[in-house]
Amino acid sequence: GSDTYKGWLFKWTNYLKGYQRRWFVLSNGLLSYYRTQAEMAHTCRGTINLSTAHIDTEDSCNIVLSNGGRTYHLKANSEVERQRWVTALELAKAKAIRMRNNQSDDSGDEEPASQSDKSELHGPLKTLSSKLEDLSTCNELIAKHGAALQRSLSELESLRLPADSGEKIKAVNERATLFRITSNAMINACRDFLDLAESHSRKWQRLLQHEREQRIRLEETIEQLAKQHNSLERACRGAPGLASGTASISSTTKGSVQSAKGEASDEDEETEYFDAMEDAPAFITVTADPKHHRRSGSNLSGASEGHPEDWNLEDSVFESSNQSSYNESMGKDLLPRKRRRTRIPDKPNYSLNLWSIMKNCIGKELSKIPMPVNFNEPLSMLQRLTEDLEYHELLDKAVKCESSTEQMCFVAAFSVSSYSTTVHRTAKPFNPLLGETYELDRLEELGFRSLCEQVSHHPPAAAHHVYSRRGWTLWQEITIASKFRGKYLSIMPLGAIHLEFHSSGNHYVWRKVTSTVHNIIVGKLWIDQSGEIEIVNHKSKDKCQLKFTPYSYFSRDVPRKVTGVVSDADGKAHYVMSGTWDEKMECSKIVHSSHGSTSTEGKQKTVYQTLSPKVLWRKYPLPENAENMYFFSELALTLNEPEERVAPTDSRLRPDQRLMESGRWDEANVEKQRLEEKQRAVRRRREAEAVEALEEGKDYEGYIPLWFERKLDAVTGELICVYKGGYWEAKDKQDWSVCPDIF
Repeated sequence: GSDTYKGWLFKWTNYLKGYQRRWFVLSNGLLSYYRTQAEMAHTCRGTINLSTAHIDTEDSCNIVLSNGGRTYHLKANSEVERQRWVTALELAKAKAIRMRNNQSDDSGDEEPASQSDKSELHGPLKTLSSKLEDLSTCNELIAKHGAALQRSLSELESLRLPADSGEKIKAVNERATLFRITSNAMINACRDFLDLAESHSRKWQRLLQHEREQRIRLEETIEQLAKQHNSLERACRGAPGLASGTASISSTTKGSVQSAKGEASDEDEETEYFDAMEDAPAFITVTADPKHHRRSGSNLSGASEGHPEDWNLEDSVFESSNQSSYNESMGKDLLPRKRRRTRIPDKPNYSLNLWSIMKNCIGKELSKIPMPVNFNEPLSMLQRLTEDLEYHELLDKAVKCESSTEQMCFVAAFSVSSYSTTVHRTAKPFNPLLGETYELDRLEELGFRSLCEQVSHHPPAAAHHVYSRRGWTLWQEITIASKFRGKYLSIMPLGAIHLEFHSSGNHYVWRKVTSTVHNIIVGKLWIDQSGEIEIVNHKSKDKCQLKFTPYSYFSRDVPRKVTGVVSDADGKAHYVMSGTWDEKMECSKIVHSSHGSTSTEGKQKTVYQTLSPKVLWRKYPLPENAENMYFFSELALTLNEPEERVAPTDSRLRPDQRLMESGRWDEANVEKQRLEEKQRAVRRRREAEAVEALEEGKDYEGYIPLWFERKLDAVTGELICVYKGGYWEAKDKQDWSVCPDIF
């Protein structure tokens, strides 16, 4: 009855070693094996998918499993044990086939709002279909054995037996025939029942679709009412004979409303609405007229009172969106930028059978799959992590903010900007070797210097530290958890990102969202970001909730949409964030808020009246010929550019990555295998040292990072790697004696 079956079997290896004892685990339609039970924690020797496998039995103890080009010859200790395994394998195969046929793709392509409805509808149908499949299988077995019984009785009837025996055999044969007829009737009844259930399912789906359309029309009506409400408020404030502080719609005459229609029509075209966040109060924003709010600012709601005149100050940080003037004001003490490369060799056009490599990787951790460089881009994961600094000037602007909520807007825009480089970047970065480092020293040009180090290999973890002389420090330790699901690849960054501003002491913490690469097997690869980011200022307790809306074919929203609200420690909303993670982010100051009607999901919508949005961040255009250069940005093109005086463990010196960038992919594959084998040898030696220390009763520390050390973070309470110093001093002295030989 359990979904998992484990035990020892003998597996044929080769003619020299014959059958070897292996530990087999059957789970979720996959049969995996290990040399020992202890290996289950870290090393899988092989996996076969039962949904497309053929199960055969050669003799009393042997089992043969074949799936395409892979075949397992297995042997059990006894016939009873063999039969147990065969039964478990057959049941697991039938279940895997049903799951493959019935399970819908959960990659986020469906409309999010209808997930609960669909699960409520399809849940019982899936269970019903599963039970009917089981019943049909049992009936087929009954029919099969009944036919065999009839054949045996017919053979007995043809033999010369006493008369009374012949009569008994004839009676039994008639009963077997009756049993077979009854079984066939039951099968037909089951099929009729299944057809009836499917017809009702289609009827329920039509009714559900009708309800969805009704809900959409209702939401559109609510939005139109919000627009009309805003127009009426403007008409009330501008109507003659009314006090400037009066906002009562009941005292507005019909004529004044009609006279204001012409004025309201222009604003209606600029009105913006934002969908509700799942775990936060739903809200709608309406763009307000700054003139009216400047004239009657004392009448704003006390719940979200704002000062629109502050929004239009010419010396506001929000007005410094002109990058050239901003760099002039912030970069007077910086040296002119060094001339760096603007292109790399074009990507070769190599063909590759993707399925032949991927079919044996389903369900495995991505970092444990041996991949050719054909799937890579010529950058390491450490360099991709450094790419988060592409829009570092957002943090430089945030330093100048006097208000913590205003500063939060820039931090939120920075957190979104790090995803803009991923929209076309579907290739996999190189997995860094243990001890590999990457530095980006732009202290004299851009005011910051960055250092990354691979501090763990399984699970892969990288530590990152950035210091800016413009007044901020950023650090993080990111562990990448990734799973290949067959149709798509999920990449889940684990770990918190810390940002601290030197002058104010504001300490911001947030975490990354999940990235999903779709169409791994068939179709054009594309990437999506989904989930929520909560940015918390642990000094002022300000918060920003950002929602990354997953792509939906049926949604009318713009693709890659991001929305959010910035609120203070008391929960009062100050700004609305909106935009897309691949293009731009805007910020709108809230001047008035009111509670609207309750939505169909039972959530109450909040209507935010805002001033015109300000663009905080806009993506830089890609360089010319970017499609042939892995869609690298201007910064990415310079990340692997050779530099002098870097550490011998720097990613720029990695030979397989350098060969791939030069277009010599065959040589890069050979070099990549050499480096990975070298790393495995070091790991085996380290494991042997750990075992030896354990036998001698000594403590074994394991791998110790070079430039980082593990400490308990006072803010999150997590154990993370933080920079301990010494790297830049070692670079000045060119003393790299502590660096291991990893290349």
